Amino acid sequence: VQLQASGGGLVQAGDSLRLSCAASGRTFSTYGMGWFRQAPGKERDFVAHIAQSSGVTYVADSVKGRFTISRDSAKNTVYLQMNSLKPEDTGVYYCAARVNSGGYSDPGNYYYWGQGTLVTVSS
Repeated sequence: VQLQASGGGLVQAGDSLRLSCAASGRTFSTYGMGWFRQAPGKERDFVAHIAQSSGVTYVADSVKGRFTISRDSAKNTVYLQMNSLKPEDTGVYYCAARVNSGGYSDPGNYYYWGQGTLVTVSS
């Protein structure tokens, strides 16, 4: 599975961005797709997940009500719509493919990772 993330950029607080993650390869073998983010000097944190079979979504409490994860199966692409962005949302955003039935918020359950796309939110 190969993942290509895009859509990051520099925006102001309150703006919106949509990240995309294009997947190729054996995507049907995954349990789901997730988005994580990593701020400078901090650990990689869970942001959102969408299950492969059911399409059920989960988002972190810190972004609930502002971020939405979705997918276009025909395009093998997962999206992260980010609204009402805050400076604390700044970081490198990674998409990843979950390869086992473990917890969706644990980055250790994801084997395939995209290269990351930088989101910078200015105040």
